[in-house]
Amino acid sequence: MQTKPAVAGSAAFLVIAPGVVAGVVPWWLTGWQAGAAWPAGVKVIGGVLIAAGAGVLIWSFAHFAVEGRGTPAPPAPTEQLVVAGPYRYVRNPMYLAVLAVIIGQALLLGRPVLLGYAAAVGTAFTAFVYGYEQPALTRRYGAQYQAYKRAVPGWWPRLTPARTKPPA
Repeated sequence: MQTKPAVAGSAAFLVIAPGVVAGVVPWWLTGWQAGAAWPAGVKVIGGVLIAAGAGVLIWSFAHFAVEGRGTPAPPAPTEQLVVAGPYRYVRNPMYLAVLAVIIGQALLLGRPVLLGYAAAVGTAFTAFVYGYEQPALTRRYGAQYQAYKRAVPGWWPRLTPARTKPPA
């Protein structure tokens, strides 16, 4: 896939998938109305999580389009295994970013219902990664993915970037 279609496809998927999971559903659950009066520091942490999550999400999607020449959507996968940018720190930055946005919203708005929603989303992400994504990546990229999997943790980011080779 060429870069422009990959960017367009990734942008569309960004709006559709994370946009619904981290935007539409939290709005549906809360109407963006503040709930409990949590301390200001908790709200600040929530804002930081939202900003950081959104930034990592955009960074991750950009790498899928430019480095991988594809999208995160299973019907239009990348041509190359994506191992740069946020993927040097953790294998699942998009999922973690979406969870950060949802948890950030819970803290900022003082809405515990979003913490429960984040737990449900996290469970679904984990099931998808282990049940579909990792086996599919192993089939598609073989030894290259296995080496990457050994070098980069799935869910708890490294403090220093892994030295990953660009795809062959």
